[in-house]
Amino acid sequence: MVLSLFSTGNVFFMMSFCLFAALYRPVLSRPAKFEDDFRITWSDAHITQIDGGQAIQLKLDPSSGCGFASKRQYLFGRVSMKIKLIPGDSAGTVAAFYMNSDTDSIRDELDFEFLGNRSGQPYTVQTNVFAHGKGDREQRVNLWFDPSRDFHEYAISWNHLRIVFYVDNVPIRVYKNNEARKVPFPRFQPMGVYSTLWEADDWATRGGMEKINWSGAPFYAYYKDFDIEGCPVPGPANCPANPKNWWEGAAYHQLSAAEARAYRWVRVNHMVYDYCTDKSRFPVPPPECSAGI
Repeated sequence: MVLSLFSTGNVFFMMSFCLFAALYRPVLSRPAKFEDDFRITWSDAHITQIDGGQAIQLKLDPSSGCGFASKRQYLFGRVSMKIKLIPGDSAGTVAAFYMNSDTDSIRDELDFEFLGNRSGQPYTVQTNVFAHGKGDREQRVNLWFDPSRDFHEYAISWNHLRIVFYVDNVPIRVYKNNEARKVPFPRFQPMGVYSTLWEADDWATRGGMEKINWSGAPFYAYYKDFDIEGCPVPGPANCPANPKNWWEGAAYHQLSAAEARAYRWVRVNHMVYDYCTDKSRFPVPPPECSAGI
């Protein structure tokens, strides 16, 4: 069981931090019904609205996966949704929640990819950042809970200075604007919000060594509490550059002291891959790797 991997002290630390975040984070979320902001893009028959449209069920079987996308694109802001992932043997499956500019060679993209596992093994979440067509910036973290037992919130916060990936308000990745070091940063192209559930057993679990077990199909993942706050494009032309947008405020220029402690805890205890330390791919670490948080 995943929770058995973590000491009582670590679990207490995360419970304390999450309580702090709940108490001190501004009340900003406005969860919407699925159809308010999203549309099905792939395999209508595999996506079912439940709870009056407040939540959806995604299905993967041998015939197809499925996907959905936001009706609009956004330039800066915060997007989040709560997800309950596939339980049991989910090896070879990938559930993705990401932002994408829907452009080709110069695409911008911010990824959460939840990599399926053999029963009893920890779920791994992979994050990646593409800026101006340049990607290969993967990091992987083993989640410190079983994400198939209940809903957990996954969020991307994006402003002119940084991108932060959050799991239940815990920052697991910070990608800073290092344009001064000639590192591309996504700040020109609006991006839509997407999610997909699909088969990827050529790479998803242990580098493709663990294949999908179709005898356990269909596989289901659940989504709810869809929230998008940002500058819609098309929309007011001055919105993306407005320093008064809440996500551009001083509180979002860097992690708070409590967030920084939680971030370090995740990196020390649960990070299993970081492109910055992969000398086989990058004999000289990319310049953003020394930027810190």
